[in-house]
Amino acid sequence: MPATTAASPWYKHLWPWIIIVILACSVTLTLSMVTIAVNNPDNLVNDNYYEAGKGINRSLDRERLAQTLQLRAKLHLDELTGEVELHLTGNSGPATLELNLISPTQPEKDRKIVLTRSDSEHGRYIGQVTDKVEGRRFVELLGVEGNNTWRMFEEEEVSHDKDLLLGDEPLQGAEDLKK
Repeated sequence: MPATTAASPWYKHLWPWIIIVILACSVTLTLSMVTIAVNNPDNLVNDNYYEAGKGINRSLDRERLAQTLQLRAKLHLDELTGEVELHLTGNSGPATLELNLISPTQPEKDRKIVLTRSDSEHGRYIGQVTDKVEGRRFVELLGVEGNNTWRMFEEEEVSHDKDLLLGDEPLQGAEDLKK
């Protein structure tokens, strides 16, 4: 009669433990992803695409006005004092300007700064930012000339140690504005 060897219990083998670890990791990662998805929902998408599409014409009209007025701006952010200084050249000089620093991916990092015209220097506008603004931003400058609003809009790398120049490059997709 041949001798039979007793099989060792399953928990003493390596392969069942490897399979259990893989399954446990899968379950843990799945639960982590579900938790992240529930706690950080995506921003809602605009479901009225037709109206949103018509809005591009209004934006282009505002940018055409800025180009017609030959507007250029130089923006400087002071990290220590939080002062925002803007020098505007061209054929417009409203009492106030609105500067929007828009984060492309994080709406909580968007900043709206109201700039007021300086009495001491022509074309100089001053505002205040309360926290540090750095990184890639859409920089939007809005002003009013007569009854019309003009707009300068560019994508820039914002940092406190360099000046930003607005109006020096056309908006992508709107190169025909120079006509």
